[in-house]
Amino acid sequence: MPGTVEPFDNGYHFPPKFKWQESTVHVLAAFWKYFITPTGFLVVIYCLNVVAWGAMIFFLLLNAAPAMCKPTCDDIDSPRRKWIEYDAQILTALFCVPAFGLVPWRFRDWYYVLKFRCLGDQLAIRKLAAFHNGWFRLRGSQELAVDIGPDNIPPNIEKDRLPFPETKMANPPLTAVRAPATAYWKMDFEVWSMVINTFGQCALCGIMWGMNRYNRPSWATGFLVAFASVVAMAGGYVEFSEGKKVKSVEGVPLKQRDQDRLARDQELGIPHYNNIKDKEPKQKKRKDKSSKA
Repeated sequence: MPGTVEPFDNGYHFPPKFKWQESTVHVLAAFWKYFITPTGFLVVIYCLNVVAWGAMIFFLLLNAAPAMCKPTCDDIDSPRRKWIEYDAQILTALFCVPAFGLVPWRFRDWYYVLKFRCLGDQLAIRKLAAFHNGWFRLRGSQELAVDIGPDNIPPNIEKDRLPFPETKMANPPLTAVRAPATAYWKMDFEVWSMVINTFGQCALCGIMWGMNRYNRPSWATGFLVAFASVVAMAGGYVEFSEGKKVKSVEGVPLKQRDQDRLARDQELGIPHYNNIKDKEPKQKKRKDKSSKA
């Protein structure tokens, strides 16, 4: 049963929780494996630039470099104000990479969201479910047989429960339990958040590159950076949290080290809670506390 130490009916058990030292080694190994790929290398370099230039402008705004305050810290021609401008321009260019680089996918999703909401096109939401099969589940999909997957789709099944193309549906759940349907407004929220982030970046580029530091409103830059960042993080959080919910129900693949640890600990009599966190369920904790009281 899920949440206990017993495996599911089909024998599945969630990966065990490792000590923080072992988890750190696993994370570093996975990071290195990703870093040595061309994509991983470019992503890491990009992130380091965002962190470095972001940290520099943060400390400049805190007046952490008094030597740059000549003649005063707030003088428009002081080294401090000039470097704030340099940093802001570089960060604006860096933020353009995801905001504009992901436009084809963001606007594709936006197009299908509008088709679904404005025209009631069920095929549109099915296509979105295919694009986001890691976290989004269609209504009625929780009632599908647990053995149905991209390689096993019966011909008489109701199509509105399946993504389109059907081969893009998620694999059968490892736990033999399907995640409940995702609220459709969450797809709206995620897609609109990313689109608004792109439009916010357009506005930021307009004031950064269409105006100069002498006539640009000081509040506009900070507002647009914060606004575009917050909406993107909100959309990303929805996708992350829903993906975690799906994994907590349908399970995650086990690596060889997970299987070895479960087998070893079973021999030693060390229990592992059969949930994604390998922790005692909160509801059970409350019952234990109330019984002790």
